[in-house]
Amino acid sequence: MSFSEPCALAVDFGGTSIKMGVTAGDRILATADRIPTAMFESPQAIIDAMIASARTLRGQFPSACVMGMGMPGWCDYQRGVLYQLTNVRVWDREIPVKEMMEQALGLPVVLDNDANCMAYAEWKLGAGRGMSSLVCLTMGTGIGGGIVVHDRMLRGRRLSAAELGQTSIHYQGKTGPFGSRGAIEEYIGNNELAAEAVKRYAGAGIIKTVDECTPRHLDEAARSGCPIALQLWEDTAEMLGCLIMNLMYTLVPDAFIIGGGVAKAGDLLMKPLLENLRKQLFPLLMEDLKILPARFGAEAGLLGAGAMAMDEFMGLGILERFKNQKSTQTFC
Repeated sequence: MSFSEPCALAVDFGGTSIKMGVTAGDRILATADRIPTAMFESPQAIIDAMIASARTLRGQFPSACVMGMGMPGWCDYQRGVLYQLTNVRVWDREIPVKEMMEQALGLPVVLDNDANCMAYAEWKLGAGRGMSSLVCLTMGTGIGGGIVVHDRMLRGRRLSAAELGQTSIHYQGKTGPFGSRGAIEEYIGNNELAAEAVKRYAGAGIIKTVDECTPRHLDEAARSGCPIALQLWEDTAEMLGCLIMNLMYTLVPDAFIIGGGVAKAGDLLMKPLLENLRKQLFPLLMEDLKILPARFGAEAGLLGAGAMAMDEFMGLGILERFKNQKSTQTFC
């Protein structure tokens, strides 16, 4: 395969599998077979599998000059360290991922939280392109987030900012995994939404399983006129509106960009969401409020990781300095 344009190796690390590919701007040029995380017994074994896959991809794309990695959990962006993966049992300690990958591949590596990578893709390449400040919400199993303020990713002390799923919507609400009360992802994450749907259907004498109450199923039911599904979307919009209201008063971004399974409900979610926000926001803020669907879906993690690495290293002389520091290794 011939490809001379500079490109990036990219990693999107999920709880059940790892996606790896090659990106150039908003294009995914190639992907490798997914790596199932459950089959490995240690972080080193997982890293070795990623290295092997990356070497194969680089053999196909020798113009790959950088690597970007999006991983869930607490990532130290500056040091390139991943502290713990709560959804990968064997990864229970601090691992210097950036250093290990750089030594093995001879490429400069950027490591960041996976939600930040998704937000970066929407900011630089997607629905938020050209905006100076935005909030990106990814609504799936949990609720992830990324915040851009005045053309910079907001990382905060200890680089752990934008854990928006832990933002409380009820100070006496459900207790989350870290002790927080009323964390929003305890209410409208995919699993929580499905469990609530099962409960409400049962109360109406209708037996459904969790697998029959995914956001897609609830979307279809609501559009068919099911009052239980319609009310669930109304309630979801009210809770999401509480989070957006708080963020709007705190940050006043150019836009909120929403992606993930719940967000695919479209007008079922957006119409009541906007109605709730009109009741809660100062009219001047409501005038300029933009709530946009994400441009990218499942590919956002790879695209954001690759774009972040390219922006970090290309055109700044950093690649050249990296080559000089690691002159014993092979570079593009």
